[in-house]
Amino acid sequence: MLPTERVRRYPLAREKSPAVHRSGRLHALDGMRLLAALMVVMYHYTARGGWEAHIATVFPDRFRFASYGYLGVQFFFLLSGFVICMSAWGRPLKSFFVSRVIRLYPAYWFGVLATTVTITVIPGGRRHLPWYDVLVNLTMLQQPLGVRSVDTVYWTLFAELRFYLLFALLAWFGLTYRRVVLFCCGWGAATILVAKAPPGPLRTLLVPEYSWFFIAGMAFYLMYRFRPNLLLSGIVAVSFCASLGPTVDEFEKLTFLGPRPVWPVGVALACMFGVVGLAATGRLARIRWRWLTVAGALTYPLYLMHQVIGWEVMFYLKAYDIDARVLVVSMTVAMLGTAYLVHKLVETPLSRYLKCRLSG
Repeated sequence: MLPTERVRRYPLAREKSPAVHRSGRLHALDGMRLLAALMVVMYHYTARGGWEAHIATVFPDRFRFASYGYLGVQFFFLLSGFVICMSAWGRPLKSFFVSRVIRLYPAYWFGVLATTVTITVIPGGRRHLPWYDVLVNLTMLQQPLGVRSVDTVYWTLFAELRFYLLFALLAWFGLTYRRVVLFCCGWGAATILVAKAPPGPLRTLLVPEYSWFFIAGMAFYLMYRFRPNLLLSGIVAVSFCASLGPTVDEFEKLTFLGPRPVWPVGVALACMFGVVGLAATGRLARIRWRWLTVAGALTYPLYLMHQVIGWEVMFYLKAYDIDARVLVVSMTVAMLGTAYLVHKLVETPLSRYLKCRLSG
């Protein structure tokens, strides 16, 4: 609980009285993370590529619906703002750094190597990168270094890294209600200033295309840890409205998907903000299904490995005249199973090893 004098000075900063709103695992967030990952999987499998014919002819009934699945990335960023703020609260900067390293890199290293091997072994027509570019990929810094990614889905990781870098500055001072609010407002103001600026280091650092999702996620966490108030609601509302512009711009750049209505983009974003808002205000606290914890653990390795590996395998298997729908369902299930094995056999033991070495 905050000191009494601070509560009197900032009455809206009181923590929520029910302990469940301040501690324990939010199982609903794990389910949302898996949903976001499956949205991206369906987008890549049934709306984007991996087929010789135009995707709309392969999945004429599902194509238009799945073509909005790319918004799962925005959903990820919204959840990331919430989860990172929650996991870093009350922890020193070193702990935050260690937690991000052991969370990001073990499964990522495996994903880079597994994707490289798959491209090399399976004759799917995709050109593999030279060994030195693969090594650069292992740093997760290939995008700023101007090196192609082993898998194009890795671009989102660089956006996450920039958010972590900005958030580390806040974690260095220590997280409090007031500081996080000021950080959200300051980042939002800076985003407005650089949104239309030419490419440059500052614009790259501030992630103006996606910053509003991270900002809203942090504000939602403050609602979860403290009582919702007009200020936090205002931050979320501004973030939602401001995020519509860059999200629609991204939508319109996906010209290969053909003409599609814009309104589902706004509806999808409203649903995302709405369901996270339900979690932030405690309305989903009763959801405590244990399998959701496992589902959340599958999300990251599934996201890392599904695209290129899935495309290569499906491209190879479709020569056997297997129905495209059967291929997609089978590959999705196989990727979920693979993600589970990676989490259990690679991510968990390697994360434990790295934590012991980095925390010493």
